Amino acid sequence: MTSRLAPDRPILALPDHLISQIAAGEVIERPSAVVKELLENALDAGATQVQLRIEEGGVKRIAITDNGKGIPPDQLPLALARHATSKIRSLEELETVGTLGFRGEALASIASVAVLTLTTRTTDAPHAWQIQNGTVSPASGAQGTTVDVQDLYYNTPARRKFLKSEQTEFGHCAEVVRRIALARPDVSFSLSHNGKTVDHWNVSQHDKRSAQILGDGFAGARLPLDESAGPLRIQGFVGLPTASKARADAQYFYVNGRFVRDKLLTHAVRAAYQDVLHGDRYPSYVLSLELDPALVDVNVHPSKIEVRFRDSRAVHQFVFHAVQRALAQTSATAQGNVPAPAMSGNGGAGNGLQGNSLPWIGAKQASFGSELMPVARPAAGAYGSMQQQLRPGGVAQSMENYGALFRAPEQMSSAPSPNTPVAARPLQGSQPVETSEDDGAPLGFALAQLHGVYILAQNRHGLVLVDMHAAHERILYEQLKDALTEEAMSVQPLLIPVTFYADGVEVGTVEEHQETLSKLGFDMTAMSPTTIAVRAVPALLKNADVQSLARDVLRDIREFGGSRVLIERRNELLGTLACHTAVRANRQLTIPEMNALLRRMEETERSDQCNHGRPTWVQLAMNDLDKLFLRGQ
Repeated sequence: MTSRLAPDRPILALPDHLISQIAAGEVIERPSAVVKELLENALDAGATQVQLRIEEGGVKRIAITDNGKGIPPDQLPLALARHATSKIRSLEELETVGTLGFRGEALASIASVAVLTLTTRTTDAPHAWQIQNGTVSPASGAQGTTVDVQDLYYNTPARRKFLKSEQTEFGHCAEVVRRIALARPDVSFSLSHNGKTVDHWNVSQHDKRSAQILGDGFAGARLPLDESAGPLRIQGFVGLPTASKARADAQYFYVNGRFVRDKLLTHAVRAAYQDVLHGDRYPSYVLSLELDPALVDVNVHPSKIEVRFRDSRAVHQFVFHAVQRALAQTSATAQGNVPAPAMSGNGGAGNGLQGNSLPWIGAKQASFGSELMPVARPAAGAYGSMQQQLRPGGVAQSMENYGALFRAPEQMSSAPSPNTPVAARPLQGSQPVETSEDDGAPLGFALAQLHGVYILAQNRHGLVLVDMHAAHERILYEQLKDALTEEAMSVQPLLIPVTFYADGVEVGTVEEHQETLSKLGFDMTAMSPTTIAVRAVPALLKNADVQSLARDVLRDIREFGGSRVLIERRNELLGTLACHTAVRANRQLTIPEMNALLRRMEETERSDQCNHGRPTWVQLAMNDLDKLFLRGQ
């Protein structure tokens, strides 16, 4: 192999032009980097209007015009010089930088690899001034600055070969504009490509700007967040688990107005979603963290997209708990935080809902995948009397009957046969009780059970549909989590131990991880090299299939280890346990049992989603029902 030793040459200082091109290789990686640097300069100059014109993906031309304060003509040559800036003067200012730019490299780097023309005019100047190829001359123009960059990499053709297609490069440029526009709703942005306007955002509020950029899907499934603790403040929006995506392309985090990709912050948000978003789905969010500039170092990478925190642990915990608390409010009692999306008159096509899609109440919007089955409809004139039959036995009696959910199906003599071919179970005997807004029951009261899968309930807004298995699964999961956290897992001894055949690995797992099993509420013993006996299970899971439950627990402990399964994999394990006991499809429930389940949902945090991020209930408001049947049209 040929050795690549440096030639025998004397050490010489590199020429300025070569130094600028080397620096440009770090700062100007592609056209989108030019857009980023020039946009940051415009915002630092106090611009409230920014116009971007891009041609051929930014390779042919990138022109950015702002209405900022401009640059005095005598400072124009310095503006294009390396390491010349008005934003910092000392090391102390560098450590507390409050502007987006501060290095004084952007314009010099761009000018070294492209033809750059800068036209600017200050407030008190009679006319604009222009600099091109180092020559300053009078020009025409309004207050502000226009930077026109043409023929990017014209003098370094090898760099052009590494660029992607025109549409790909423009896509990166447009994404940079979206990131910055999300952080600055107080600034209007206009973006055109090859003479065609692509995006335009007027000055607006943060909620409206995020809806414009991320779409109605995010706007209809987000929760507002605004919390402070000492020098830290976080605000913005976090998407509901139902708005999760297969790719992490809707995650925007800002630190003091600067878009960043920070592993610490990403991990904190991901950890906050672990209770409601399992699997390979990614949450959507737009969050802005504000703190003293002295507590964060932005001078980490030439692209300024990475940061370091002085107290990273405190920042992580603050972000984690703030997002977690916001998601904990995604229950029936928190409805109405965000206006519900309106259904259009053409069957919901206006908001992306098609066919039988149902709008979420409050902050939710999703499609209802299965075909809407016919529901028994009361006779004319019976609506008023049915409304008085919504609370059989009252809430107190329903709570007492909640234990019936844990009885075996054969013990429920009052339940109809699962084989009864009805579309919806009729109302059973009930006491006529008047309902009102003060009933404290956001999910209303049960009307019927649909095909043994869904609960149909009526509240003051209209019709509520509940996936009873998903809802019960979330309730059990939260109860198991609280019990494990407080080390107060109630144990139910079995009258007759359950024994089953086990292989050597399962037997070894029981013998090795007795402490972990005990913390989880299990009493398992190896009776022989091929037999395991289960003598006790968690009280919340007493009606589960003991054998399959024990096998699943042993599998997770064996795969992840005893201590790790209680720390890193705890939520997945508890989700598995809850799924074993949650009421199954085709399990016929009585009206009091259904009402009891609704009340528990209202009391449970994160009850809008099951442990896997699926929705547990949807709302059809009366005006939505009217539109489905074209009433009033």
